Amino acid sequence: MTFSSLPYAVFGVTGRTGAAAADALLQDGQRVRVVVRNPAQSQPWADRGAEVAVADLTDVASMTRALRNVRGAYVVCPQQYGREDLFEQAAWMADAVAKAAVAAGVPRLVALSSVGADRDCKIGWIGMNRVFEQRVGDAGVPTIFLRAAYFMENWTPLVHQAVRSGTLPTFLAPPQRRIPMVATLDVGRAAAALLQEEWTQTRAVTLTGPQDYSPHDVAAVVSATIHKPVDVAVLSPADWPLALAGAHFSKAALAGFTEMTVGLNSSHIDIKSDAGAAQRAGTTALEQVIAAIARSQQPG
Repeated sequence: MTFSSLPYAVFGVTGRTGAAAADALLQDGQRVRVVVRNPAQSQPWADRGAEVAVADLTDVASMTRALRNVRGAYVVCPQQYGREDLFEQAAWMADAVAKAAVAAGVPRLVALSSVGADRDCKIGWIGMNRVFEQRVGDAGVPTIFLRAAYFMENWTPLVHQAVRSGTLPTFLAPPQRRIPMVATLDVGRAAAALLQEEWTQTRAVTLTGPQDYSPHDVAAVVSATIHKPVDVAVLSPADWPLALAGAHFSKAALAGFTEMTVGLNSSHIDIKSDAGAAQRAGTTALEQVIAAIARSQQPG
């Protein structure tokens, strides 16, 4: 079998960015090996002609088998917000990915990370991405760390509330300040494109949408979609635990969310600080993502 006929391995296909990456590669006519923990989740991909590998992200042996004989891999380490040891769990997964990639001889990786991973403190949840970058980077496998901006889909539960109540709650402040945001579809597409490019050096790439957006912009899209006024209500940090109660975060996860969000609001976490990273922009506008979310909540 020639190198060019080998598949690309894609993790996270039950999530948005992994599914988008696998879909883009298949549409490009590439062979794809989807890596899942539960074989029952793989059938839609097998129906499209993808290979299936079963692996646990904390198990080096199964990960090595999943990564053997591939042209490259898109790796995603899902963060487990219900656990008190979520940061330790993220480090275990990062170690497993690094060890398996070396053992399998993977020629290149694209690894999902986050804007803010260039910072060494006060980044909350993004600290898990930073550890991921460090552990995988130290392994010596050529890797592009795809540092994505704030996901547009993060607004989903808040848009649902806005459709029901006419008020969009937001953790981001001030509400008129625009920050980089990106659609998860564009993250997956960028990962697929980067895997198919020729490169051999480890580096970071930041990814944003076509422009920056604010909570006011989100509210305006919801209002235009449901044809009703939508206000913006900035939640104070003291109200965050109650607002997030339905997410079932552990105490450690809630503390990480708080630190990260404070960092975003103070511009400590800022794409402009990531001066050494290459930059890419997606094409999916906020209007497309938010309008689709809002329409999904309307009756009929």
